[in-house]
Amino acid sequence: MKINDDLLRQMESDLSINAPFIKGKDNPVKNCWHFCTDGNAVDRLFDDREDFKDGMNRVYSVGKKYAVAILAFCLMDTHVHFVIYGEFDECNKFIHDYIKLTSIRISNKYREKNKLHRIPISHQYIDNEFYLKTAICYVIKNPPVGGIPGNAYDYPWGSGPLYFRNSGEWSSPAWTNGSQSENLTFNNLNVREKRLLLRSKKTGETGNVKIIDGIIFPGEYVAYQIVERIFKTHKSFNFFMGITKEEDIEKRGGSLSLLSIPIQEMRQHRNEICMELFQMKTIRTLNTQERLKLARTLRKRFKSSPKQICRLCGLVYEEVKGIIK
Repeated sequence: MKINDDLLRQMESDLSINAPFIKGKDNPVKNCWHFCTDGNAVDRLFDDREDFKDGMNRVYSVGKKYAVAILAFCLMDTHVHFVIYGEFDECNKFIHDYIKLTSIRISNKYREKNKLHRIPISHQYIDNEFYLKTAICYVIKNPPVGGIPGNAYDYPWGSGPLYFRNSGEWSSPAWTNGSQSENLTFNNLNVREKRLLLRSKKTGETGNVKIIDGIIFPGEYVAYQIVERIFKTHKSFNFFMGITKEEDIEKRGGSLSLLSIPIQEMRQHRNEICMELFQMKTIRTLNTQERLKLARTLRKRFKSSPKQICRLCGLVYEEVKGIIK
């Protein structure tokens, strides 16, 4: 997914990359979008480490099919965020294709058919340089804002670890376990290994693509060098990382709701109560009445929002909101 010269020139123009800095002037931006899915619509997109790895590799395999450039992205357990450059139709096809293939993967692995069939996908048009920088930093900061402990720069399931690194490499040593030094590429894999990595029989032209710890190096498909040129300096990048707030995104529509208890913690409570009530480790085999009982118990004990409770229990909020109070 290397950016060709024609696309690069168009990006430089549309994103005002080479425009001189003039105090008080906000340079215009074209063909740039912030896409996200509704984090309240499903209980999870990614269940475990393997799911997240597949999700990362899926960004590569889907992205190379469309004339888009990914500037930033973040995979959360209940939703995804992407900042994408390209014509709207191409960007829209990319995100819908990504969700479709994620749904197929969930069906194949967990036997939950059409889980993401009607998941809401929203988008925002990014029309100026200031908001482009804000949107990129919002996406990178999404994990800690959503309650995941740790540094936004090192969250592994997104593009955050790519920008302004001295070595130019993907830097997240806590989970790569030094495997960056293995220098494994697609050229080292046989056909079966390529298909397993991409979860597809169609691997297409892959070339000398770097693989780290079973994950395609995100620098192969994220235009992180373009993002660095957008911010121009690491000081500017750090400045926007510091000032960007959730409200900056909410006022344009589309947000990640803040919850009184992080969903990761609530998911643990859900599993414990599920075992207590039904001697089951997960909710997958529970019927509707059992899920309602679980939801009421969670609501009574933790006072979390009804929408969060419904999402955790695999219930449709609009159908049961009068029952769970």
